[in-house]
Amino acid sequence: MSSKSVISADPSRPILEITDLEVGFTTQDGVVKAVDGVNITLYQGQTLAIVGESGSGKSTTAHAIINLLPGTGKITGGQILLDGEDITTASKREMEDIRGKRIGFVPQDPMSNLNPVWSIGFQVEEAIRANGIASGRKAVKARAIQVLKDAGLQDADRRLKQFPHQFSGGMRQRVLIGMGLASNPKLLIADEPTSALDVTVQRVILDHLESLTRDLGTTLLFITHDLGLAAERAEQLVVMYKGKVVESGPSVQILQNPQHPYTQRLVAAAPSLASRRIQASSKPLTELGYEAEKGNEVVDLIVTAEARAEAHRAVASLPPAIVVENLTKVYKIRGSGDFTAVDDVSFSIARGTTTALVGESGSGKSTVAKMLLKLEDATSGKIIVGGQDLAGMGGRQLFDLRGTMQPVFQDPYGSLDPLRNIGNTISEPLSTHRVGTKASRRERVYELLDQVSLPRTLVSRYPNELSGGQRQRIAIARALALKPEIVILDEAVSALDVLVQAQILRLLADLQEELNLTYLFITHDLAVVRVIADNVCVMQKGKIVETASTDEVFDNPRQQYTRDLLAAIPGAGIQLAV
Repeated sequence: MSSKSVISADPSRPILEITDLEVGFTTQDGVVKAVDGVNITLYQGQTLAIVGESGSGKSTTAHAIINLLPGTGKITGGQILLDGEDITTASKREMEDIRGKRIGFVPQDPMSNLNPVWSIGFQVEEAIRANGIASGRKAVKARAIQVLKDAGLQDADRRLKQFPHQFSGGMRQRVLIGMGLASNPKLLIADEPTSALDVTVQRVILDHLESLTRDLGTTLLFITHDLGLAAERAEQLVVMYKGKVVESGPSVQILQNPQHPYTQRLVAAAPSLASRRIQASSKPLTELGYEAEKGNEVVDLIVTAEARAEAHRAVASLPPAIVVENLTKVYKIRGSGDFTAVDDVSFSIARGTTTALVGESGSGKSTVAKMLLKLEDATSGKIIVGGQDLAGMGGRQLFDLRGTMQPVFQDPYGSLDPLRNIGNTISEPLSTHRVGTKASRRERVYELLDQVSLPRTLVSRYPNELSGGQRQRIAIARALALKPEIVILDEAVSALDVLVQAQILRLLADLQEELNLTYLFITHDLAVVRVIADNVCVMQKGKIVETASTDEVFDNPRQQYTRDLLAAIPGAGIQLAV
């Protein structure tokens, strides 16, 4: 392949042409084909979205284009033409020149793609120097500030000194988006670029990407599980299933009139503003494959409708599961003074119900969750869980509390030990709390894998061998292992494709109905809030600005900020097939 620059592409010639692409991963059992005969054509200035469930080959296709396949993955067949040149034959040095300058890339997982020991400013400036965008200390810093501002990050000049762990998940994702756009590449590959972003910032980012397409002729290749985003932002849609393209064409046309059975299932499972609260299955959980253990005995969960109603009445008469009063958290940032992340927040959650905490990234949602879990100490205020004040807890009391209150964090890769296989990861809470025998714990692991729709063969695999959605399902399975009374879900389904998301939301609803679980559901996805939550608390800049039932918030929002959040939901005005 020649390293000389090529003539600019024109609308009549593809800028990217993938022909019969095959990608395989070498395992102990031979080569496993992850991408099987994929064909995609993308013209200059066009926007195309690839959708499909986790493990369908979406991200593998994207990584093959830039020759960054993980592990033992390699291209085993086909061509990838960039401006008419086959880049599958490019040398390592040539690909390093192509990446960043001609092809920008925004990865899915922000925490594992930012170095935790380097400041944000250092990492952005490093990318700017490497791609030859600017030279000289002042010019590089000025460009770094502009890159972060373009990506929607406020106070960019102050944020340069901070480290990744001091950013929310959405803020970290914005840094990666800014780095991917820094050199104004001809082709931008965005792998779930807004999955960690709230809808208002998502709109800013997507509007920016749209302006690049229009003004600079940048071609966009989206990898996404958000069908609303695909319908609203991409002209063309490619649906992948088990490594193959099963349907392709104009986005709105496909989503309004899907032809392939798999596409029909995707569209049917997508939550929207028209959705209503999931109703728990009328079947008992034992019939659905769920069990509850008490010691070494199996407790029968089959109950009559009258007994279930009586149980709900009994629970309703009890004190709230969680009470938060005047909660405040102030961080001291070196060189920048105090920062109030949570400001005088109060709310309560009735037993057996779900309260959603929504708001922009950096609004304080996750900080509230960390204080509830006693991972952060409150500066002031009170948290009461199960009638007990967390402030006076420690040692054995706190250990017992954590057996009844389990988290699912936003970043599945960061919350899973890379040195533990999946079986040990899920069984860890059982071992820590000395529940059951080794044999019963293994059976419980298999049961949990079934519940989150993962094959049992994954017990011996490691987190780096799984997709982002699969890792998040493992995190959810681990949280459910002890059958807790309270589950705090921090963006628990944001990394999941719509089919698995629908399964998980249904599972959560069924478990809540049978076991009277209490959920604090932290999310930026208001369409998901509509189907899972009983009540909603809207946070803005550390404060709760609106609290009401879910129907009231969606049908009659009182605050302009809440109305802005609802208006920013992608695809809200597009009617999908029913």
